[in-house]
Amino acid sequence: MEKFEKETRVGVTVATSLIPVAVIGALLYAAFFVKATAEVSSVKPPEIERRDRFLGVAMPAENVIWAAGSNGKVVRSDDMGKTWTAQTIPTAENLQGIAAWDSNRAVAVGGNGVLIQTDDAGQTWNEVQVPKSEVANKLLSVRAYDNGKGWAVGELGAVLQTVDFGHTWKRALPEKDQAWNDISFVGNYGLLVGEFGQAMKTTDGGATWQSSTSGVRSSLMSVYLRDQSNGVAVGLSGVILVTHDGGKQWFMAERQTLEHLNNVIWDGAQWVAVGDKGVIVTGDAEGRFWKAGRVSEGNLGWNTQVLRMPAAGKANNYILAGASLAHLTPDHLTVFGRSAD
Repeated sequence: MEKFEKETRVGVTVATSLIPVAVIGALLYAAFFVKATAEVSSVKPPEIERRDRFLGVAMPAENVIWAAGSNGKVVRSDDMGKTWTAQTIPTAENLQGIAAWDSNRAVAVGGNGVLIQTDDAGQTWNEVQVPKSEVANKLLSVRAYDNGKGWAVGELGAVLQTVDFGHTWKRALPEKDQAWNDISFVGNYGLLVGEFGQAMKTTDGGATWQSSTSGVRSSLMSVYLRDQSNGVAVGLSGVILVTHDGGKQWFMAERQTLEHLNNVIWDGAQWVAVGDKGVIVTGDAEGRFWKAGRVSEGNLGWNTQVLRMPAAGKANNYILAGASLAHLTPDHLTVFGRSAD
């Protein structure tokens, strides 16, 4: 009996002593032969990211908003900005502007002479070949008008025209060592503005252009023709110019800010211009009385475009492009893709 108990105790002791060895062996086996599989959940980035900069915006219908900007990004909303979809674009060039003829047909322009066009609401975008310079080709602005007509302007005197909804483009003016920044038409009457205070006008739909003396030497960034006679141009250091004869003569309005003004529109009731450091400037119909403010208290973001929302009953409601893409009302600024400022 004693011999049996002794042998049993010895067996237990040996078995117990082998447990650490077995554990170590199992761990070594796992380390060398068992491959861990990590489960990584896929996180889809938001359609509008904080790093995005949208330089141009178009609103061809009450609920439709298109915006184009940095790194070839184009987004679209069909519910007035509640939800957005990032569209597939055939370029990574920064897009400087976008224009739309309707909810299906649009065009965007940007660096290196890039011009892209869609006929199916942006489901597919195609790059269109346009006349280029051998020196510089950035396109800075594009506008769409009735019957498929459109204009794009940019570096080295680029003034391009389309009459088929952006499928083909031809040069309307020869190359020039100066950039054109913006263009505006009402019927056959048009105005063109650019670097060094340069301005031109046309009365025959762009077939011929005549120089127009602006009276300033600084760059004019934007122009808007309200009708055949009345227009406003804005530019660097808060310059505001007004014409009542289709660009034959320009008058300088009293400066309301020294910040650069990048875009101006007629919203149906007043002139509205936006620019750097959150500045917004408004003027009466005659362009005599102007006042400056900020798009939102404490907002110092730069804006490159302001667009009046076309919906009925939306007075003083705008879409802003620039450092952010935003909806501005008389008492609130809603930044799409971010918390409100």
